[in-house]
Amino acid sequence: MFRKMNAFIPYNGFEHTEKTIKNLKKTRLISKIFLLTPPNFEKVIKGCTSLPVDNFFSSNAIKSIAENCKTTYCLFVMKDTLIEIGQFGLDRMLNVADDTDAGLVYSDYYEIKEDVRSAHPVIDYQIGSLRNDFDFGHLILLSKKALRKTFKSGISDYRFAGFYSLRLKISQHFKLARVQEFSYSTVETDIRKSGEKQFDYVDPRNRDVQIEMEEACTEHLKEISGYLRPEFKKINLEEENFEYEASVVIPVKNRAKTITDAIQSVLKQKTNFKFNLFVIDNYSDDGTTDIVKQFAKNDSRLIHIIPKRKDLGIGGCWNEGVHHPKCGRFACQLDSDDLYKDGTTLQKIVDKFKEEKCAMVIGSYQMTNFNLEEIPPGIIDHKEWTWDNGRNNALRINGLGAPRAFYTPLLRKIKIPNVSYGEDYAVGLAISRDYQIGRIYDPIYMCRRWEGNTDSSLPIDKINNHNLYKDRIRTYELLARQKKNKKK
Repeated sequence: MFRKMNAFIPYNGFEHTEKTIKNLKKTRLISKIFLLTPPNFEKVIKGCTSLPVDNFFSSNAIKSIAENCKTTYCLFVMKDTLIEIGQFGLDRMLNVADDTDAGLVYSDYYEIKEDVRSAHPVIDYQIGSLRNDFDFGHLILLSKKALRKTFKSGISDYRFAGFYSLRLKISQHFKLARVQEFSYSTVETDIRKSGEKQFDYVDPRNRDVQIEMEEACTEHLKEISGYLRPEFKKINLEEENFEYEASVVIPVKNRAKTITDAIQSVLKQKTNFKFNLFVIDNYSDDGTTDIVKQFAKNDSRLIHIIPKRKDLGIGGCWNEGVHHPKCGRFACQLDSDDLYKDGTTLQKIVDKFKEEKCAMVIGSYQMTNFNLEEIPPGIIDHKEWTWDNGRNNALRINGLGAPRAFYTPLLRKIKIPNVSYGEDYAVGLAISRDYQIGRIYDPIYMCRRWEGNTDSSLPIDKINNHNLYKDRIRTYELLARQKKNKKK
């Protein structure tokens, strides 16, 4: 079916916007083009209508789009960059919108970096796709029907979270449909590696944005019965006897360059209780095994385990330590790349368990390079985690922080997923559903970023697999919370 659409494009005066407009007009599907500009912006493009907005993703901007959308669907360009439409790319997106009655349609695309065109698939939307940085790509179709219904039911006034709130509310009543085809190409301006981007959401400079995103997510959870009030089960930390009060667990595979620092940071801990260290060596072949063996030979606190199984991810290695008879009352995480900040870390973690009678403790960490020199964004304290709303906000963000520590009997019941990404997040969400999580907001952990990190430079298919899995975890958890609320 042939239809015309209104298009809404961010405009900051760049030449590439004019090229994008020409490319859109070639499709013959665009009836009118609106330029979303900063206030008091004087530059115009002939044949386009300017719409001044305070912030491109604000509620006021989204409201302006809704009021000016006179066609069944409108095209929303998400980023001020050059867009090239693929062969009948918009036609295809429009057909999918018609066929599915979707409220929002998005698509895979090609990205051009330094004159090289490469595929950039996105992922399917699900009810657990609550991250405010979910990748819809650069072009989306919005249904006028969905826009009108959303604004009729009411939308809060957000400076930054307007679009985020909109798509959450649309998802309550409409499909969000992905076209698994490459409908357009775009010039990518953010050429940072994946490892450099992944901490953007906890950058202290984005705090005001994050507060609004939390408010929008919490509002959505309340509307879909996924919100949990700050009511927690009590936990008895003395219900079992343990030889050791705490155990540190380090899963490792081929970290000869960093494992020594990690082990030493544990063995130098000063505590008023007995602790040990499990190094779960997942068949290293780069000299890591010999290093660990030497430490174990010289210090009986280190228990070196090479699992019998050969199908273990990081989570599976964690299970090997947690279910060991010598595992302590509290199982404490340390990645083989990282190290505890000083000799007080373990004591602070155990003290927090005792002080708050919580089932899990999460600390704060300092970002460093390989030489342990601080790098941006510096200290990651996850202050977005609050007593009253932390476990709800946890469904929005992509991680809970480090170091992580668990009450061992509870962890043994829950079990850790046998994967190498997101296993800690899955466990943290499951625990937070019923129990309080204690937080330490002072940095007690050094998170070392270097080229050897498994997530330092990931291809898009790996990034997508990771994000799809975490969205799946959130979906499972959201369904469990809705079920919990239904029983009340």
